[in-house]
Amino acid sequence: MKIAIIGSGSTYTPELIEGLIARKNVMPLTELALMDVDERKLKTVGNLAERMVKHARLGCKVVFTQDFDVALDGASFVFVQIRVGKLAARVLDEKIPLKHGLVGQETTGIGGFFKALRTIPVLFDLAARMKKLCPDAWMLNFTNPSGICAQALLDHTDVKVLGLCNAPIKIMEYPARQFTDEPCEIDYVGLNHLSFVTSIRQGGRDFLREAISGNDELLEKLDWQMGFSKDVIRKIGGVPSYYLKYFIHPRETIKKLQADKLTRAEECVTIEEELLELYSDAGLYIKPEQLSQRGGAMYSEAACSLAESLHTGDGKIHVVNDYNNGAIPYMRGDDVVETRASVNRDGAKMLPPVHAGGEYIQGIMQTVKSYERLTVRAALNGSRDDAIAALLVNPLIADYETACACFDEMLEAHREYLPQF
Repeated sequence: MKIAIIGSGSTYTPELIEGLIARKNVMPLTELALMDVDERKLKTVGNLAERMVKHARLGCKVVFTQDFDVALDGASFVFVQIRVGKLAARVLDEKIPLKHGLVGQETTGIGGFFKALRTIPVLFDLAARMKKLCPDAWMLNFTNPSGICAQALLDHTDVKVLGLCNAPIKIMEYPARQFTDEPCEIDYVGLNHLSFVTSIRQGGRDFLREAISGNDELLEKLDWQMGFSKDVIRKIGGVPSYYLKYFIHPRETIKKLQADKLTRAEECVTIEEELLELYSDAGLYIKPEQLSQRGGAMYSEAACSLAESLHTGDGKIHVVNDYNNGAIPYMRGDDVVETRASVNRDGAKMLPPVHAGGEYIQGIMQTVKSYERLTVRAALNGSRDDAIAALLVNPLIADYETACACFDEMLEAHREYLPQF
């Protein structure tokens, strides 16, 4: 088994290596191909990865390369975690929108829109190479915006792909722990970075539905626990992911972002340099605790456990980004959604939730999905008209003059990575 990690210079990579080491008995690796266009990061992160592999006696060949084809040739799984334009582009994605009174965030709003425009063409090139060099391989993509990227790849390529994110693990577990320490069934519905927990069931009791329906004592357990008041949770009919703060409390969130001395991207630049310095220690052969500051927690669990299910066909439940195929009744069959699925060697079978959500959840999912589809179209055809239409559908923008002004400024700032425009 050969696994290729595209974008292996990411400081998240030790998370993946840790996950592969934990599964060495069920996923016997023969080759690990580490690929990145950044030579410094490839060597720094790659050397730590290689030390981890050797210390764990994984017994596989480790290859460093800046060549996509070398990494992909003969791979069984391709983990993709790229950032076109690196963190410098993310800084622009977060800072420029704030000048226009818009949310500055790397995956949501106009920042995420431009990240998609830069990323989708590169993923298409990667998919074309996979068809030649590893046609039976699975692409596991957690490059953001993961849901939009999955929609583009599934609609316009025939590579085997699943999108994933580390966020659902925390989003599901945290509210459930407020009600019970026992194992429970959780309904999780939405799009990537626009998701909701709609049911928490255990022992014949649905704690969340009971709380939303009027049990204030239960609802108090959730009050602000996920960043939202009990009134918000009751009104929308579910526990939103923390990314919903941009949609539910936009003015407050923008005001805070504008007041912050540094954007999150600028903070990440500092954290990344600190991590790279740590990784340079020749005596380090385990994932350092400081990686948790970068926000990469649970990546190994999300990605490596998904690869394990695809390899073994164990049928375990994962949250993935894939075609809806009837799971969520108010979404189209070919809408990419983020929800629970049973995964085996053939891929993911999306599981219908017991509670799919009410009118608010339905409405915002359908609206943002329209934005996502227009974004894919604009990324492929380089049409300014389609781009502005996408931004007008997005609830975080939805103003013509603002959309045009911010789009034009960001297009100029990112022009190097947007040849289609």
